[in-house]
Amino acid sequence: MKLEQSQKAPDFCLSNQNGKQVRLSDFKNRWLLIYFYPKDDTPGCTKQACGIRDSMEEFMKKGLQVIGISTDGVRSHKKFYEKYNLPFDILADEKKEMVEAYGVWGKKKFMGREYMGTNRTSFLIDPDGKIVKIYPKVNPEEHADQVLKDFKELN
Repeated sequence: MKLEQSQKAPDFCLSNQNGKQVRLSDFKNRWLLIYFYPKDDTPGCTKQACGIRDSMEEFMKKGLQVIGISTDGVRSHKKFYEKYNLPFDILADEKKEMVEAYGVWGKKKFMGREYMGTNRTSFLIDPDGKIVKIYPKVNPEEHADQVLKDFKELN
């Protein structure tokens, strides 16, 4: 399924790094960046998470909440979260329900080998739960700055 801008964001209920259930409705009436990433503690995913972490004060000033999601489990997320002192939840989508609902699960290529995995994609969601911006093929090092720039233009 391919999501598009102005479409309602698919609902979810997933466990965060502490095993607590987090739902889309928890962010009702707030701006939210949902970023999907392939794997905890890998170079690109670490750069992306730390880039957002380092810009989190600016995100919070603007009233923009953040959650990261991968298909890794809660234990893996807890280690990643603590190792890099992340100030936002990362959710475990082990059953791949959310990556499928958001259309980010698909074919990938690495060193000539094809496999299924999470494509690095983000969704900016408005306070009404609508997708206002989709970031396909995110550059991990520039993502936080790009989101903040786009958010400024939207408001």
